[in-house]
Amino acid sequence: MLQGGSLWAGLISGGISEFQDVKNLTNGQMDKKEFAVKTTGNVTGAFGIMAGIEYGAILGTTVLPGVGTVVGSVIGGILGNSLGQRLGTQAGNAIVHNPLLNNITKSVTQTATNVTAS
Repeated sequence: MLQGGSLWAGLISGGISEFQDVKNLTNGQMDKKEFAVKTTGNVTGAFGIMAGIEYGAILGTTVLPGVGTVVGSVIGGILGNSLGQRLGTQAGNAIVHNPLLNNITKSVTQTATNVTAS
């Protein structure tokens, strides 16, 4: 699993999405927290594409060998990307907007700033 065409499809799709998000961050159209959330979605979306293509092809082959393999791969890739993006975005939001983690990050940053200023 996760080799050949499905691997390349996931890497290319995730890479294109991440490139666009880096461009938006650099141009000031996105802040760092939103970028972190989008990156999580891009990674999980890429894995979703890979798994969707693989399992869609298996299911399509089972139903209708030949044509079903191709149709299953395409539909699986689309659904896998959608589900992966959605789950990754939700996970990213939960992590980035977690008050406990934000307080820990803030205290570590302040401690590091105080140490370097001394």
